Order: sequence, then C-alpha cells, then structure tokens
Amino acid sequence: MQALYSWVSKQKLGSIFLLALLLIVVFPLTLDIFRLNLIGKYLSYAFVALGLVMLWGHAGILSLGQGVFFGLGGYCMAMFLKLEASDPISTQIQSTPGIPDFMDWNQLTALPWWWTPFKSLPLALIAVLLVPTLLAFIVSFAMFKRRVGGVYFAIITQAVALILTVLIIGQQGYTGGVNGITDLKTLLGWDIRTDHAKYVLYYVCVGLLLASVMLCRWVQSSKLGTLLLAMRDKEDRVRFSGYDVSMFKVFAFCLAAMLSAIGGAMFTLQVGFMSPSFVGIVPSIEMVIFAAVGGRMSLIGAIYGALIVNFGKTYFSESAPDLWLFLMAALFIGVTMAFPDGLAGLWEQKIKPWWAKRQADRKALIERVKAAHAAYPEALPPKSAGLPPAVSGQQA
Repeated sequence: MQALYSWVSKQKLGSIFLLALLLIVVFPLTLDIFRLNLIGKYLSYAFVALGLVMLWGHAGILSLGQGVFFGLGGYCMAMFLKLEASDPISTQIQSTPGIPDFMDWNQLTALPWWWTPFKSLPLALIAVLLVPTLLAFIVSFAMFKRRVGGVYFAIITQAVALILTVLIIGQQGYTGGVNGITDLKTLLGWDIRTDHAKYVLYYVCVGLLLASVMLCRWVQSSKLGTLLLAMRDKEDRVRFSGYDVSMFKVFAFCLAAMLSAIGGAMFTLQVGFMSPSFVGIVPSIEMVIFAAVGGRMSLIGAIYGALIVNFGKTYFSESAPDLWLFLMAALFIGVTMAFPDGLAGLWEQKIKPWWAKRQADRKALIERVKAAHAAYPEALPPKSAGLPPAVSGQQA
C-alpha cells in the first residue's frame, strides 16, 4: 500500500485517483439508477470539456462549435442502433419494411447508400471516430493554413454548428429532422434500457473518460504538449523556430473533435436518442462553460465543471422551472468573475497554498516543541501529570 501511495504521489496521479474513486465507488453506492444514469449523461459532456482543455486551455484556440462533433459522434452511433431496431419484422406494418420509421413517413422506399455501412457495429464505431475527426481536419486545415485564428475562428465554428443544424433539420427523411433519431432499444440484441445495461454503460463511460484523461496527460507531458503551450504563448517564436504551427493547431482541433465524438456516442447509448438540439450554437457555448467553470487549464477541473454545471442545470430546472436559466447564468458569471481560472484555479491559488501554509506552521510548531524539550528536559512534566490523585499516589 505504501509503495502504491508513493507511486501515485510521484506520478502526480492523486487527483485522478480521487476522481476514479468518486466515479467508480462513491456514486454507484450512494445513487439510485436514475441519478446514476444522469451522472453518466453528465460525464458524456465531460469528454467535450477535456477536448476544450487541450484546444482552448493548452493550445489557445477557442472553438464555439464543439457541439458539431458531439452530435456527429452521437448520430453515427444512433444510426447503427436505429437500423438494428428497424428490422423487417419490427417494421412490417410500414409501407416499406426494413427502413427507419421516419424514412417511411417521408415516403422513402429504400435505405440511402450512405446508411448501409452503419449496419455493422465495427464500421459504426470507426465512423464515430473518423467522421467528426475528418470534418475537423477539413475545417481547421482550411482555416489555419490561411492563418485564420482568434475570434474569427470561433465565429467560423459557430457558423459550422448553425449550418449542420439547419442541414439535419432540413433533411428530415434522412436524419429524422427536428425530432432526431429516437426509439433506440438494443445493441446487438442487448436491451440498453434495462437497469443492468445502464450500470454497464455507466462504467464503460467512466473507463473511457479516465483513459481519455491519461491520453491527454501524456500529450501534455510530451514534446508535442510543450510546443502547444509555446504556440499558445509565443506563436511567432515557434514559427520562426522552423515548426509548422498550423499543423499543431490542426492536431489539437482534431483531438478535441475526436474526444467530443466519443462523448456523443456514449450520450446516445445512455440516453437512447440523438437530436439536432445537441449540435447547434447554444449547446456548443454551454460546453465551453463546462471548461470555463472547471478550469480551462485543468483536465480534472473540466470534468468537475461538467458535473457541477449539469447538476446545477438539473437542480435549478426541477426546483425553479421559471428561473433556472437566470440561476445558471448567475452561476457562470459569478464563478468566472470571482475565479477567472475556474474551480481548479481556486484550488491551486487559494486552497492549496492555504493548506500547505497550515501544514508548514504545524510542522514548525512541533519542531519548536521538540527543540525546547531537548534543551530543557527538566521542564518536562512528570509522567503522572494529568492522572487522578489516587493513581499518582500509587505510582509514587
């Protein structure tokens, strides 16, 4: 046990260990399945927050369109689940059995060719990773090669989110329109709506999230991570040193997109649907709030930020339905004004130094007491001091 503690301390994994303990042990033992499923939903947003830490906090690139990649990952998973739920027997009452119900309602008579690969789970999982990453590569390569950055890049990502939302809603026969893809029931014949399935999917989500944290830590500690930080602070100096700054930005944007897509896929599995309401500008800005509240420089802080903001959203919407938007805005404004570096900054700049000073003062006091006892041993109280008189007399 001591060796494990020493290794955790040396590798600075204490915060990850505490997070894992909270997610793997505390939450499942203390929450019912409904609340635990909500936590799993919140953790799917934490993937987006992790990507924003790498993109915004570590590389200095603000994206206001991460909902695009979250939604694309969710839609890729939803397409597979919907095709599995649309077998000819289950859809025999339709005009065209064997296709999703919304296609039948919109007078489609055959499955579109680009839906066909999603009949295979391995291909669907590959699409979850590749489709959002490919779109991120195209957008970022086109922008960063022309040195478009800062607020202009943020506005362009918002435009992409708006375009994709309009496209999804407009192509109702192929995407389900404003309702999205719903009524998702099974994964390879396994009913994902049961309590047992919700527990399993929760732990899968936690495992993927912790693996993503370790991946991001590895990137941050590598030479690539150092270059990303240098690019954020002194971009021209990195460029003049001979590095292709644009490709580093492309990498950071693609990594954030891939993490967001994984979160979208886990959201679809745990919630059972995907709609364009998770793709547009408003949800994308909410995802930035997760990272800002938790701390855009802290991976663990971003996860706690996603949990706290979404918990507040749920709590306020349940307790004050007419005011919850104002309360959420007050929470965000208050935290960002009081703690510009988020909750992680509060811990690093206030709580941690205060605790270190307290421990140092206590250690210094103990050392002074020991030194005084060593210098004046006759001043030590007798061993019988503090004992009842009868006991002291017997010892004498």
